[in-house]
Order: sequence, then C-alpha cells, then structure tokens
Amino acid sequence: MMMGFGVGHGFGWMMGAGGLLLMAIVVGLLVRVGGMAGRDRVRASLPPTPQEELKFRLARGEITPDDYEELRAHLRD
Repeated sequence: MMMGFGVGHGFGWMMGAGGLLLMAIVVGLLVRVGGMAGRDRVRASLPPTPQEELKFRLARGEITPDDYEELRAHLRD
C-alpha cells in the first residue's frame, strides 16, 4: 500500500506550483499598490515648484490674473 505520497495521485506538485504562482501574484499586487501609495507621500513632502506656488497664490487671491500671467512668463524665461 502506498499511503501519503502526493495529493490526487501525483498531482501534488501542480498544487504546489499553483500555490507559488498565486502567492507571487498577491505579492506583486501588494508591491505595486504599496509603490503607488509611496509616490504620493514622497511628492507631498517636496516643496511646491515655482509654477505651483504661483498657481496657489492666484487661487488664494494674493495676485491678480494679470500678475499671474506676467510672473508665469517671467518664470519661462
């Protein structure tokens, strides 16, 4: 009598390979999702660019649209 050798008459290796494949897919998805979240944290910690700061000042009403256009043209030079 052969007892305890594999699962399903020799298909145990396929179940093991399928499990490894499933685990690799799950780990890959977690790394990808974690990487996306990490990019947001890095970008949030950087100071705004001069162009972004100019947009913020316009939005807050600190400068007029004419001032914005003039300063934006100056930044491009």
